Amino acid sequence: MKILIVEDEQGLRESIEDYFSEAGNVCETASDYKTAMAKVNVYHYDCILLDITLPDGDGLNILKYLKSTNSLDGVLIISAKNSLDDKLEGLDIGADDYLVKPFHLSELRARVTAIIRRKSFNGSNLLVFNEINIDLLAKEVKVNDVVIKFTRKEYALLLYFLANKGKVVSKNAIAEHLWGDGIDIADNFDFIYSHIKNVRKKLEEAGCKDYIKATYGMGYKLADQ
Repeated sequence: MKILIVEDEQGLRESIEDYFSEAGNVCETASDYKTAMAKVNVYHYDCILLDITLPDGDGLNILKYLKSTNSLDGVLIISAKNSLDDKLEGLDIGADDYLVKPFHLSELRARVTAIIRRKSFNGSNLLVFNEINIDLLAKEVKVNDVVIKFTRKEYALLLYFLANKGKVVSKNAIAEHLWGDGIDIADNFDFIYSHIKNVRKKLEEAGCKDYIKATYGMGYKLADQ
């Protein structure tokens, strides 16, 4: 998962970042309104954790902007405000969920996972694509009942292709999704090919067809044919 944490409280922001990063997710952070807007203008995220009380602006305006641009990013509001009106306003604008501070990080993770399941995989914990079966909770991939061992990046890459099946995704988009906006400074994206090659090899060795197709000059696409 690629997550943006918009939170001005440093201790909480770093705790959330460490918690999700240790689980293999790509995390980016913003401590104020200006930085958050700069990021959502350029990058896409599986889920944005959005504090609505920021030192230089209203977080709800970030949510309004995302909805006005038809962004598909999931949004979970995290706020110290516990009033019904604040919750309803955030959800009415288009937030996917609302969590009141203080909260347990395990609950936050469960909420984020649920949002991504709903948006990318129709709410299911089991993702099936022909002979490929993925248990999203166990993070286990099977092909014809054979368990395949992937690295974290390989697993994230496979999920990214499945979430975008039928669409051409560029090397730049893949790199940004799996490594974050810091990848912008990379000289080239040849390392992406190595990861795709490894995923293909492991799937094929388990008896899977090669569904990942190169689209010359554009990128890659996962398709049935």
